[in-house]
Amino acid sequence: MNIQEHSLGIVIQGSLSQGLEVKLNSDISVEQMRVGKFLVVQGSESRFFSLVTNISLGITNSRIFSNPPSFQDTLMIDILAGRTIYSTIEITPMLMLAPTKQDTKNIDTNLELLPVKTVPSHFSPVYEASEKDFRTVFGWEDDDTCNNFMIGKPLDMNVPICINLDKFVERSNGIFGKSGTGKSFLTKLLIAGIIKKRAAVNLMFDMHSEYGWEAIKEGKKFSTVKGLCQLFPGQVEIFTLDSQSTKRRGVIDAQELYLSYDQIDIEDIRLVGQELGISEASLDNANILEAEYGKSWITQLLSMTNEEIKLFCQDKQGHAGSIMSLQRKLMRLENLKYLKNICPHNYINQILASLDAGKHVVIEFGSQSNMLSYMLATNMITRRIHNSYVKKAENFLQTKNPLNRPKQLVITIEEAHRFLDSKIVHQTIFGTIAREMRKYFVTLLIVDQRPSGIDNEVMSQIGTRITCLLNDEKDIDAIFTGVSGGQNLRSVLAKLDSKQQVLILGHAVPMPVVVKTRTYDKEFYSQIGNTNWKEVSNEEVFNTAKIARSELGF
Repeated sequence: MNIQEHSLGIVIQGSLSQGLEVKLNSDISVEQMRVGKFLVVQGSESRFFSLVTNISLGITNSRIFSNPPSFQDTLMIDILAGRTIYSTIEITPMLMLAPTKQDTKNIDTNLELLPVKTVPSHFSPVYEASEKDFRTVFGWEDDDTCNNFMIGKPLDMNVPICINLDKFVERSNGIFGKSGTGKSFLTKLLIAGIIKKRAAVNLMFDMHSEYGWEAIKEGKKFSTVKGLCQLFPGQVEIFTLDSQSTKRRGVIDAQELYLSYDQIDIEDIRLVGQELGISEASLDNANILEAEYGKSWITQLLSMTNEEIKLFCQDKQGHAGSIMSLQRKLMRLENLKYLKNICPHNYINQILASLDAGKHVVIEFGSQSNMLSYMLATNMITRRIHNSYVKKAENFLQTKNPLNRPKQLVITIEEAHRFLDSKIVHQTIFGTIAREMRKYFVTLLIVDQRPSGIDNEVMSQIGTRITCLLNDEKDIDAIFTGVSGGQNLRSVLAKLDSKQQVLILGHAVPMPVVVKTRTYDKEFYSQIGNTNWKEVSNEEVFNTAKIARSELGF
């Protein structure tokens, strides 16, 4: 049906701040409306692309309450419909679409999308948004002028909704939702799009071993889903902090990764201080130890006797009790398989070489996925990679040589509130990256089920927020931190299904949108991968990865 053939209703009242109220025509069933549905209001000069935020029933005569008709009395209901009883919906205009010429694709490619700064007049007709409207607002994936990626479709239409990956990677972004809503699959979906479209290189800290290789799919029937290394053989490198666990899962050609005590800074200890139970007094004394022993301060401390600690404190004015306590707490680090006293090979430089070559890196934790292990390794690696990128960015700004421009890097971290809590965020590398925007070509993709645990200043810097179902009021409030008109979207977020439905708002989309996300399945594999995944064996993946590593000199 053509959008102009039949309207759903008319605008009866509203305001710019509170949205518009639309009375539905009597022949339109209220059950056809859904929170999150897209409608278009045809004003006298512009079209208003709008989102349904609430649905109501109304009557004009309260006496009907005393003698309502039977549900089976369809004749009486038809008589009352439209005059005595009626339905209304509340819609929030998101964009104004100014008229322009059509192109050969019958899409308004030159249409100017304007922010909403006025409202349509009384009795303006309201229509369902057409495919042309969606294409005009969200573009299409094969557009040569921008780097679009289809993330899903509207809830009630078979038309793609795209995000602009170039805009997406230039700021830090977040994927939020309570446990079990599919955040990991959504993360893989987005990263696969970034790899396919070559928008950036990715460094993924894979806490639960879900991104690189096969992962178990939720459901009664056991099944697995492909990892990024299988979808993009030769383009994704897997490093593991627990090689035995990785081998047991059947991962081919994963590279071992070790870190050493001399790579641990006090900043790293501060980040995991709560996990280790380390006090501020102990951290102050750690500074004394570092000043005396340099990078080997942890190795020296772990080997010291109580008498040696007392003698050290007499000489350096430290507190023996605090240092002994620090020593006991740091002994827990000896349980981490990937930590060595001395590490002759610099694995972080190897990761950097892969990133510089355009490879995407997944770091698996295996059995080392407890919060202490995950936070320590993630912080240590990220800090050194960020330092390298700062030097590269400064060199590029100095030389202005395009060949020296660093590749845009997206770092994915899970349990992000642990790194971005307001108590420690100003002292961690992740808080620094989140506040820097894309100054040094490094951004974060944070995956979390507790956005309320993330510092408000960091949340306000999040460019694009992709949110699955949330129930906690504090978490919902955090999603709309710094978002204009967020109150109108709260009801939309609260009504999402628990699977495959997300609210997307922010820098990478022209307006907030509710999407049924693409399914991470065989059809997606064939659409996104560079080869026919059905024909690629594990041996071929191994050989492709081996060739790619040899090209890097490893």
